[in-house]
Amino acid sequence: MGKRLSVFIFSCIGFSLLFTTFSFSEQRQLPQEIENRISDTIALSDLLTYAYDTNPSISSSKESWKVFIENYRIGTGYPDPQLMVTYFPSPIETRLGPQDWNVVLSQPIPFPGKLTQKGKILEADANISKLKLDKTIKNIVTSISTSFYELIYIQKAGDIARANFIINQELIKISETAYAQDRASFYDISKAQAQTAQIRYDILLLEELELTEKARINTLLNRTPDAPLGKAQDLLYRDVVYGLDEIYDLSTSNQEDVLIAQENVKKFEEAIKLSRYESLPSFKLGLFYAAIGEPDIPTPPKNAGDDAVGIQFGLNLPIWFGKNQSNVYKATASRQKAKADKLTITNQTKEKISRLWFKLQNSKRLITLYEKELIPQSMRSLQTAETWYRQGDSSFFDYLEVQATAYNFQLSLARAKADYGQTLVKLEQLAGIVLDKKVAGKKGENNS
Repeated sequence: MGKRLSVFIFSCIGFSLLFTTFSFSEQRQLPQEIENRISDTIALSDLLTYAYDTNPSISSSKESWKVFIENYRIGTGYPDPQLMVTYFPSPIETRLGPQDWNVVLSQPIPFPGKLTQKGKILEADANISKLKLDKTIKNIVTSISTSFYELIYIQKAGDIARANFIINQELIKISETAYAQDRASFYDISKAQAQTAQIRYDILLLEELELTEKARINTLLNRTPDAPLGKAQDLLYRDVVYGLDEIYDLSTSNQEDVLIAQENVKKFEEAIKLSRYESLPSFKLGLFYAAIGEPDIPTPPKNAGDDAVGIQFGLNLPIWFGKNQSNVYKATASRQKAKADKLTITNQTKEKISRLWFKLQNSKRLITLYEKELIPQSMRSLQTAETWYRQGDSSFFDYLEVQATAYNFQLSLARAKADYGQTLVKLEQLAGIVLDKKVAGKKGENNS
């Protein structure tokens, strides 16, 4: 019933959030096949495919959707017929003979069109449940993706820290030699040792953070927290090709919370129509059969002992107009509430997009700043500081400071890239489509 796709995965080429239907064909990779790969190298697409099959939240939402589908079938069917049998231990005497027992078979029949109208409400419930399934999948995709970017940062920061640890160990040796040659002070040696100790602490911290992040990913995949996970594959940087106003429009067309609110408005509009049926009668058709025995009289009538057969017809009388009118008022108030809720959710979504847009642009500026200016400058400054130190034109302390600055800039670049990726994931979740390429179709339309 829902028209939106139920599964959203990232492209293996770009690290964009990609919404597509998972195939259940024979070519689909089973979790066990992915399990063998992710213990060595982690690809984001593997994690998302694995989670779709194993995450309990997704499984729960799937089953919930099935419940509402069955509710539609149940709610639009006719009420069950009723069968009533009456047996008389002491038969009732009639002119034609004693009535031993009777049976009544009846069928309630709603007013024509009432079940169809009720079905429209149940269909809206099923559509809402489908949208909630989509939302659950997107939330899992976002959680895994942001955690994946965090793992990339942690592992990359660990590599940077280990490389700088080796450099700082060499600096300690240089400082000790320089101190022996009276070219460095004892403070310089202490500074180099403290800097090395700090990097050693960074390495230990990053190793623990890596274990924590892997445990989080494993729980999202419904694996044990300490299940093996390998090295995360780095993801390509991509730029957003949509403007802020376009993303606002996309969110109103694709964001599940907005669509659920919109579906609720439609649901209560149909509920208003259904409530008007409450002032119309429902019917009941029945068949009556009574078993008549032989009368115990000297001269029985000609039709004595003939069984009785009758056709029944009934209807309820909705004469309490105040109650019926209240049903209409209630449905109308619910519709107005749903409209207000939709506006609230739409505004809240745009506010989130605005904050994420600023964060995304800021991360982008930081990446450019570190890649184009600060890191190249720090590398040149490091070479200059080393040359000047060897020539005796600069102190060893200056050399250490430049080395620490270069190390911090490298970590900051890795952090900015991770922040950019995580923010883009969240922004794409609200937009409902990938943002690094234009989709075909009308503005704001999700064709995935």
